[in-house]
Amino acid sequence: MNLQPRERKFLIAWAICVPVLGLVYWLSDSSPAVNAPRASTAPVETIDHAQKRLAYLRNAEATVSGKQAVLEQAKAELATREKGLLPGDSASQAQAQLLQVLQRVAATQNPPLQMRQVELGQPKTFGENYGLVTVSVTIDARIDEIVNFLAGLNAQPEAVATDDLRFGAAHPKSKAMPVRLTVSGVVPRKLLPQKKGAS
Repeated sequence: MNLQPRERKFLIAWAICVPVLGLVYWLSDSSPAVNAPRASTAPVETIDHAQKRLAYLRNAEATVSGKQAVLEQAKAELATREKGLLPGDSASQAQAQLLQVLQRVAATQNPPLQMRQVELGQPKTFGENYGLVTVSVTIDARIDEIVNFLAGLNAQPEAVATDDLRFGAAHPKSKAMPVRLTVSGVVPRKLLPQKKGAS
């Protein structure tokens, strides 16, 4: 293929210009002035958008006082309910308090009820913030005495409840029967023993 002198000059110029242009492009692309991040301009906010945002913020501010009142009311209710938690520095002390509640209610019955056996159960969790301690007692009583005892237990200020109630065979003459009663009381979660390996 024969090239004309004019075409030969064009190819030589092309062969020289392409690397020079590539070098110039590469040098200008790597210069810090060109690669420096551009200063971002804040988007222009329209008046309509600003008014909507202002209305939203005013509504949010207006609800804060209402939410604060609801929070205060909830705190007051929680404090009232937590007055019923069994006191103590440990789960064992709380169980002792629960046993005293049972003995107090039994002593106020007419005639006073006697507890024959006492069994302390293992503390367990009750939700995220509380725990339960249990005490089981055995009492010889008639049905009406047990009903009165349960009513007296329900009237106590402490947060206690019957977990289990088992009746034995009644004595033919006295109509009294052995009753095994398990009662639980609510305590703060911090009184429960920590499991090994738990952080």
